[in-house]
Amino acid sequence: MDAPPVPLPVPPSARGGAPLPVRQRAGRFLVLLAVFVCAACGLVYELELVALASYLIGDSVTQASVVLSVMVFAMGVGSLLAKRLRCRAAVGFGLVEAALALVGGCSALVLYAAFAWGGDTLAAGGGGARPVLVAFSLAIGVLIGAEIPLLMTLIQRVSRRPEQDAGGTVADLFAADYVGALVGGLAFPFLLLPWLGQLTSALLTGAVNAAAGGVLVLWLFGRDLTGRERWLLVAVNVAVLGLLATAAVLVDDFERAARRAVYGEQVRVAVRTGVQEVVLTGGAGESLELFLDGRLRVSGRDERRYHEALVHPAMRGRHARVLILGGGDGLALREVLRYADVESVTVVELDPGVVRLARTDPALARLNGGAYGDARVRVVHGDAFRWLRGAAEPGAYDVVVSDLPDPGITASTKLYAEEFYALAARAMADGGRLVVHAGPMASRPHTYWTVDATLRAAGFTTRPYCAQGRLPGFPAGPDRSAGRGGAAEDRGFLLAAVSGPLPPPVVPPATAGRCAVPVPPRDLPSSTLVHPRYAE
Repeated sequence: MDAPPVPLPVPPSARGGAPLPVRQRAGRFLVLLAVFVCAACGLVYELELVALASYLIGDSVTQASVVLSVMVFAMGVGSLLAKRLRCRAAVGFGLVEAALALVGGCSALVLYAAFAWGGDTLAAGGGGARPVLVAFSLAIGVLIGAEIPLLMTLIQRVSRRPEQDAGGTVADLFAADYVGALVGGLAFPFLLLPWLGQLTSALLTGAVNAAAGGVLVLWLFGRDLTGRERWLLVAVNVAVLGLLATAAVLVDDFERAARRAVYGEQVRVAVRTGVQEVVLTGGAGESLELFLDGRLRVSGRDERRYHEALVHPAMRGRHARVLILGGGDGLALREVLRYADVESVTVVELDPGVVRLARTDPALARLNGGAYGDARVRVVHGDAFRWLRGAAEPGAYDVVVSDLPDPGITASTKLYAEEFYALAARAMADGGRLVVHAGPMASRPHTYWTVDATLRAAGFTTRPYCAQGRLPGFPAGPDRSAGRGGAAEDRGFLLAAVSGPLPPPVVPPATAGRCAVPVPPRDLPSSTLVHPRYAE
C-alpha cells in the first residue's frame, strides 16, 4: 500500500480566518486562476527580456542563457525569502504582485533606455545594457519565486483543511502554473509582439499582473487584512497601475527619442515587420543608411564597393540564370542586372517588408536603380534554407550570390552551415559559381576561415579574396564610430565552385583598395547545424 499523504505545514494565518465572500470551491478556482495569470505574465517578462536583449546586444543564444539561468536561480532565492511572508500571505502576495508588475512591466523600457543613452553598441557586447539585463532577470526571478509558497498558503486558507492531500494541492498549483506559462509563451510571439511591440506588450502585461494580484487579495482575502494593510495595497496598486498607464501613453514619444539616440536625427522610416525592425535614415546618396534589427545593412556612402566586390567576381563565366539569397534591398540585384545577357534572376528574401521598402522608398529605389521593376526578376519570400531544400530546381543556376546577414549573428549560422552549402551546390549548374560574404578578415579571422572550411567540407573549391571598406552588419548605437565613418576594414569574400575551373577573383580596381588575404589556420573544423563553429 502507498504511504498515507503527509499534510503540509500550515501557518497560523491559514488556519481559520474570516469567512470568504464565495464558496470554498469557487475560492479555490479563483486562486488557481490567479496562478494561471501570474504564470502567463511571468513567462512574458522572461521572453520580453530575451527578445529585446537579443535585438540590442546580439547573440540570442547567450542572452537566452543569461536570462533563463539567472532567473531560475533567482526563483529559488525568492522561494526561500517568501517563507518569512507566509504568516501574512495575503498582503505579502499582493505586494509581491504589485512589485512584479512594476519591475516586469518597465523592464523593456529601462533596458532600451540603457542601450540608447548608455553609450553602448552591439559590437561592444551591450556595455551598460548587459548589467541592466542581469539585474532585471534577478529581480523578476526573485519575485516570481516568491509567488508559489504564498499561493500555496492561500489555497490552504481557502480549503481550510490542513489534513488535505498535499500531492493534490501541489498538482493543482503546478498544473495551473504550467498551463499559464504555455498561454503566455504562445501569446508573446503571436499576439503581443506583432500587435503591440516589445515595450507596450511589457507594460500591458504588468497591468494585467497587478490587476490579478490586487483583485484576488483585496476581494477574496480582504476580510483577512487589517485596515492599514488594505489601504496600503490599494495605494500601491493604484500607484503601479498609474505608472504603467502613464508609460503606455508616453511610450511612442519615448521610442522616437530612443530611436533618434540610436540611429541619429535623420530617421525617415521605422517599421516592425513580421520578421525584424527596419529603419531607414538619411536621404538619397551617401547619407542613406538601412538598419535591420539595429545592424547596419546598407550605407550609401560605400555600399557600391561592397556589392561590386560581392557580385562581379562570380559573374565571370556563364551567368544566364542567377540566384540571390537574401539581398532584399535590391543592391546586389542591381549589380547582376548590369549584365545584359542575364536571362533571369531569382531573389529569395525572408522579409517582404524589406523588398516592399526597396520598391517604394524613393531614395532606396534610386540607389538600387529600380531593380525590382526589371521583367527578368522573380522574388520569392521565404527562408533561404527551406527554399533550397524544397523548392529550388536542381542544377538550375549558373551563379549563386549569398548576400545574407553576417555569420556571427546566431540566427544566421544555419545559413553558413555545411548542410546549407550542400543544398546550394545541388541548385547549381555544372560549372556554376557561388560567392559568399564571410565577414571581416582582420578583426574576425576565425569566422572568415570557418566559412572557408565549411564550404570545402561541402565539396567546394574555394578562392578567398577581399575588398576594402566598411562592412554591413555594424550595429547602431550612440557610439557609432564603427558603423559610421570609422576606419575601413577589409571585407572578406569567398568564391566557390563544385565542378569546372574556378578563375581567380577579379575585384573592380576602385573597390579592391589595399588588402591582403591572411594565411588560413590549419585543420579548422566546418560548421554544421548541430555543431555551429562561428562563436570564437
